[in-house]
Amino acid sequence: MQLDFHYYATYCAAYLAGYPHEESLKIAYSAQFVDCCSRTLLARIGGPSSAATTQLSLELMEANTDPVGLQDITRIWASFHFLPGNLYAERKHCSKAYLRRYRLICDTNGSLLVDTVELARNKSLEAVGLAMHVLADTWAHRYFAGTPSLVINNTNHHFYELIPEGDGFIELPVRFNHNPASPDVPDKAIYTNSLYQANEHSIMNLGHGRAGHFPDYSYARYRYMPAWADYKEVLKDNPSDYLCAFKQMIYAMKCLRTEDTRFEVNTYAEAETEPWIPVIEKILNKRQLEVCAEWKEFAETLSGCTVPDFSIETYLEEYMQAEKEKKDETTMGRFILAALSQKSMVTNRIFSSGNLLAGYSVDVSKNGFQGIRDFQRLIRGSADDRPANP
Repeated sequence: MQLDFHYYATYCAAYLAGYPHEESLKIAYSAQFVDCCSRTLLARIGGPSSAATTQLSLELMEANTDPVGLQDITRIWASFHFLPGNLYAERKHCSKAYLRRYRLICDTNGSLLVDTVELARNKSLEAVGLAMHVLADTWAHRYFAGTPSLVINNTNHHFYELIPEGDGFIELPVRFNHNPASPDVPDKAIYTNSLYQANEHSIMNLGHGRAGHFPDYSYARYRYMPAWADYKEVLKDNPSDYLCAFKQMIYAMKCLRTEDTRFEVNTYAEAETEPWIPVIEKILNKRQLEVCAEWKEFAETLSGCTVPDFSIETYLEEYMQAEKEKKDETTMGRFILAALSQKSMVTNRIFSSGNLLAGYSVDVSKNGFQGIRDFQRLIRGSADDRPANP
C-alpha cells in the first residue's frame, strides 16, 4: 500500500472507529511512518537502529545476503509489511528449507494479526497506527513473503491485468521493465519491477519486487501463476481487498477502544462503512497511481476538519531536542517502542515455530533481558506487557 491508504484512509478508518480528529491524525501519521523509519533516518535523529521498520533501496543494495544478513532483512519485512499468514502451514514432498520460506507467505486473518492488534491494546496511539499499517499490508501483500526468495516471490510472463469495461473486464498482459526511473503507465499496463536474478536469496526477490509497485495500487486486479501455488492461477482483486482492509481497520480500532472486546479475525465494521461504500469504491477503483487527494477530500468530509498533508519531519525535531530521559515520551519515542515491540513479537513467533529465517529469539517475559542493547529501553518502557526479544 501507499501514502494514500496508509495515511489518509487510515485517518478515515480511525475517525469512523470513534477516535477524535487529533488522535486520528496521530494514528494516521504512525501508520504511514512505518514506510519511512529506516536505519538512515534513525541514525539522523539518534534513535536505536533495531527500531527500523523499513529499508531504503540503497540500504538493501548494500545489505549482506549471508544467513545473518537475510535474518535481519526478514525481521524487518516480515514484521511490518508481509506478516506471515500461517507459521505452521504444511506442504507435502518439499524440503525443510522450502517449507520455512513457504510458511512466511503473507496472508490475511492469521493468528499473528490477532497478536499484532492486541499488542497495541492499552498502548500509545503510535502503537495503534503501526498495527494498522501491518493489518492493511496483509491485504495488499498477501501471497508474497517478507524474505528474499525467488521460488516464493517470482513472477513470469503469465501476468495479466483485469481492467473493468462495461459489465465485465478486459485482460491485458502486463509488460514489466526494469528501469527504476521509468514511470508506471496504467493505461498501457506497463509497470516497473525488479530485475530477474536466479539467486534464490537475491534482494531482487524480496516481497513483491518482481511485481513492482503494481500490487500496491488500489485499482489493481491481476492474475498470475506463482511457483508456490504449483503454477495454478492466483487472482488478486485489490479494490475488494482494500475495502476489506478498511473495514477491518475500523473494527480493529473499535476493539482497541473497548476493554472487553478482543479482536477476532474475519470480522469487519459493516455498519460503520455501509453509508460510505459508494464513495470508497469510487476512490479504490480510480485508475491512477495514487489517490491522496480523493482520500483527503473524503477524510475532511467525515470530520469537518483540515487534514494536513503527511510530512516525515513533523515529529522528528521534538525527538531530537528532547532530553535523553524524556525521548520515550515524544511521538517518535512512542513509535520506536511500538516498533521494537512488534518486531520482537513477530520474530519470537517465527522462532518459536521452529523457523530460523528471522534468527534466534528469546522470550523476555520468561527469560529476562539477554543483552541486546537496543532493547533495553523497550524493556523499561513496556514492563506491563514485555514482548519477545530478537
